[in-house]
Amino acid sequence: MALTTLPAARHGKLLLIGVLGLGLAACARNDRPQADIAASQVTAIGVNSYLWRATLETLSFMPLTQADSAGGVIVTDWYANPENPGERVKVTVSILDLDLRADALRVAANREVLQNGVWVAAPVQAATVQRLEDIILTKARDLRRSAIG
Repeated sequence: MALTTLPAARHGKLLLIGVLGLGLAACARNDRPQADIAASQVTAIGVNSYLWRATLETLSFMPLTQADSAGGVIVTDWYANPENPGERVKVTVSILDLDLRADALRVAANREVLQNGVWVAAPVQAATVQRLEDIILTKARDLRRSAIG
């Protein structure tokens, strides 16, 4: 008897039994790899997703001009703190590896100050860049820990 000639209720039951049977058959197999839900290497977007998310969260107060998840590059636009409008900063973050590691992150910052109505390049303290890297790495580790549960 063809499925098309069965009553709709019986056709639905047979379909459900078939789907359940396939699902149970798949569960009986032991050759599936074990998933690590909080692996240090997460590559669904081309770079480590914990570093990517941590960077976006850390820089969320700044306007973005580029966010390339495949290449692992995030570039902000110039940002001036409302409390200090005579100074602005632009940040570029590169995620260099698929693993959650300190050397997988590179932060570069540019700073300009307003002098006589013209923006002039000014030095960025190395400690500022290091502090930003530390914030991103700490946040990425926290994201990984929360994924473990």
